[in-house]
Amino acid sequence: MAPLSKLALVALGTVKGVAAWGVLGHATVAYVAQNYVSSDTASWAQGVLGDSSSSYLANIASWADDYRETTAGEWSAPLHFIDAEDNPPSSCNVDYDRDCGNSGCSISAIANYTQRVGDGRLSTDNVAEALRFLVHFIGDVTQPLHDEAYKVGGNEIEVTFNGYSDNLHADWDTYMPEQLIGGDSLSDAQSWAKTLTTEINSGNYKSQAASWIEGDSTSDTVSTATRWASDANAFVCSVVMPNGAAALETGDLYPTYYNSAIGTIELQIAKGGYRLGNWLNMVYTSEIAKRDLEGSDQKVRDTASYPDLLGREFLPEPRPLSRAKLARAAMEGSCCGSGKHDH
Repeated sequence: MAPLSKLALVALGTVKGVAAWGVLGHATVAYVAQNYVSSDTASWAQGVLGDSSSSYLANIASWADDYRETTAGEWSAPLHFIDAEDNPPSSCNVDYDRDCGNSGCSISAIANYTQRVGDGRLSTDNVAEALRFLVHFIGDVTQPLHDEAYKVGGNEIEVTFNGYSDNLHADWDTYMPEQLIGGDSLSDAQSWAKTLTTEINSGNYKSQAASWIEGDSTSDTVSTATRWASDANAFVCSVVMPNGAAALETGDLYPTYYNSAIGTIELQIAKGGYRLGNWLNMVYTSEIAKRDLEGSDQKVRDTASYPDLLGREFLPEPRPLSRAKLARAAMEGSCCGSGKHDH
């Protein structure tokens, strides 16, 4: 694909901030997922979202990022990441009890919104909100730097990419994917998703795809999501900063570093979409379809125990704030810096 022009990069950096995978990556994850949901799951999701278009998941894939930027949604900022307090590049690992903050994290959020999206007692609006969050957070957890505490997930690693000063997190989220694809529109995402789906069905990913969802269980969501986060976090040591952060802070990351990383970005986007499609099928089969078969009277049960909006039941025991958690708190819980190119 043709690289973005410098003018285009300036425009992208000026008009929007950065979130995990950016608009392009999240929409691509959603489009890939749409290729793997069953017709029944798709019909249910379209009904919940009130969107019968061919972009029903892609249209809401970045909603959680927009919501986080509002006054009403500030509380949700910590749910976009988990800060693995490991030691890259010598050691990369995710420990849920150690790493999930007291305000929640991506793993607790996936557990919470998986529960909420399948709960027949909740209103359609509540279920739609849960689905919007779930689509987004399953995308977030596949981005390696959203599973890493070091330098606030790479936000404090100042680098140069294709002639512009920014940070490593921003490049992984947005600028490297857009360098590959050449834009960030829904049509760009749909085209990329088509390519990745072909790789899953009959190309380089065909032999791997089954392992991406092996052992996934909606009855043990925390363990499943922790495995997804650990899988992505491993790339922090092997691909994101194999020689440490200092090696990335001199010179330009384009093209040598970009060429070493872009294959992993494509792989993780494909994984996110494939997992999301399978996960929604599992939720539909185990909760929605089962409830419909058992009858509507099943919806009226134990109304005193509605799931907590913040998912506090899934959180580890509270711990004193570590240095990494204090650094994140200094960013007001945000997952990302502005990501704007200086020019």
